[in-house]
Amino acid sequence: MKFKRFIQLAGVAIALAAATNAPAQQVLKVGSTPTGAPFTFLDTKTNSIQGLMVDLITEIGKDAGFSVQIEPMQFSTLVASLTGNKIDIISAAMLATAARKEIIDFSDPVYSYGEGLVVPKSDTKNYASAEDLKGEVVGAQVGTAYVDALRKTGIFAEVKAYDTLPDILRDVNTGRLKAGYGDYPILAHNLRLGLFPEVRLVESYKPMTVGTIAIGVRKSDQELLGKINASLAKLKANGTVAKILDKWGLGGKSG
Repeated sequence: MKFKRFIQLAGVAIALAAATNAPAQQVLKVGSTPTGAPFTFLDTKTNSIQGLMVDLITEIGKDAGFSVQIEPMQFSTLVASLTGNKIDIISAAMLATAARKEIIDFSDPVYSYGEGLVVPKSDTKNYASAEDLKGEVVGAQVGTAYVDALRKTGIFAEVKAYDTLPDILRDVNTGRLKAGYGDYPILAHNLRLGLFPEVRLVESYKPMTVGTIAIGVRKSDQELLGKINASLAKLKANGTVAKILDKWGLGGKSG
């Protein structure tokens, strides 16, 4: 009986040792923003960052063999946080612009769109381009591709830089700002929520900066980039990406 008990205990010890020596799943820190719905946003009910890009990087991690820890931060700090090793991945409403590609690398495209234009509802003019707002004071979110693009046109009296899109929408809503620019799907989502009843999204406006959202990594993390792209391709092929886009009201427009 003692020998049998010894064998049982030895078996338990071996099992525990195997479990202890099993490699733990890699946890990667993912930078996302509390504003940017439906791509990323702060869910006040759970006090966590949710949205399309959170769902997507979570599914990519499941397929590629890593788990994610979402780190909330302002959009303008994402790239610096990545290059400074505070985070490992950017998964937010970030366009893969030429300027950003000089600093970090991006995955294959996730979703494509351009900037949208919002004005007070009392302004019923059908603006078609930035030229139609020549000499006006307009706003755009700091850190986005739109701020520099709008300033380089030289046609505005001023391009104010705002921390968040809701800040822009509030100033347009109260009439303090003539017009605001931002990611079209995010502006549309905010207005659908009915939080800014005096703001109108100008459907006649044609964007001058069109790009694709993608997942960002450090240039030194080519192995990680390869895993992300492989899983992204797989999730596009099996319909997972389409389901996530549909969930957040952006079906049929993936990159």
